[in-house]
Amino acid sequence: MAQLPVYAPMLAQLGSLPSVRGDEWAVEMKWDGVRALVYLEDGGVRLLSRNGKDVTAAYPELQLMAGATGRRPAVVDGEIVAFDDAGRPSFGALQPRMHQRHPAKVAELARTVPVTLMAFDLLHLGSDSTIGRPYTERRELLERVLTPGFRWQVPVWFHDHAEGALDSSRRLGLEGVVCKRLSSPYRPGRRSSEWTKVKNLTAVEVIVGGWKAGAGRRAGTIGSLLLGAHDRDGRLLFVGHVGTGFTQAMLDDLHERLTPLERPESPFAVPVPREHARDAHWVEPRLVGEVQYAEVTGDGRLRHPSWRGLRPDREPDDVRLDTGDWAAG
Repeated sequence: MAQLPVYAPMLAQLGSLPSVRGDEWAVEMKWDGVRALVYLEDGGVRLLSRNGKDVTAAYPELQLMAGATGRRPAVVDGEIVAFDDAGRPSFGALQPRMHQRHPAKVAELARTVPVTLMAFDLLHLGSDSTIGRPYTERRELLERVLTPGFRWQVPVWFHDHAEGALDSSRRLGLEGVVCKRLSSPYRPGRRSSEWTKVKNLTAVEVIVGGWKAGAGRRAGTIGSLLLGAHDRDGRLLFVGHVGTGFTQAMLDDLHERLTPLERPESPFAVPVPREHARDAHWVEPRLVGEVQYAEVTGDGRLRHPSWRGLRPDREPDDVRLDTGDWAAG
């Protein structure tokens, strides 16, 4: 049989409840993890991240999915999630899993911080692509052919009831919901309003353009990160700084990753305010992270941001002020 085609994941737009009310919508919980397309083929499992990187080695426990479709080749879309001690999805708990590739360390993390794949779509089965089928048919097929296992499952979806589902997600400490039009096909690589995410928390992806040294308990390490995003012309603009939300492990990891990227000049297209530019360590803008924030000010700065973690599944060129969550803010 021919090798499975490679797909790019469909992306959701940020929206609000009024835009997704009605009986033409399905509602799914939004899991606070990392996106993955799972390729089940030739008795093996291959995992590709949202930006097309092979992350199979990072999640060995998902190799048990090999027989989940009865040995039928398939491409499954889902979210890789780690849970905290209270049983809630935790992006912080997932952080060390996202970056680690050393076999012994990966094996230890798989034991202490196991992940679960939340499967929510089926793109290919056997020799046939399913992306042209409506959402309802793809979900029915997924639920029929994918046998749930110890580290993967097909979570429930709701017909309509977006408001109730969002309330439930808030009580459960989840990120929000994703509403999908029942008739919508799967559009690989496209961001479409046919998939609309409604969030309980406000978060955006940012590019690290520099850092400032800490003081006191943070002496000798990072005190804050200088953040940016691209405008529609591709210029990297300064959007603020973040100095909270870090664990010591995060700070150590960031220092190790940013030191080799240091450069003498600012990577930002316009001057950074003097209080932030003074004594800054500028870096090549290659690392993408995510912050939670209170609001975006009139001059395009993040107010009260808090660091959530690095996003190795994102590319700097994709962090733009006119797309995704930034556009809605």
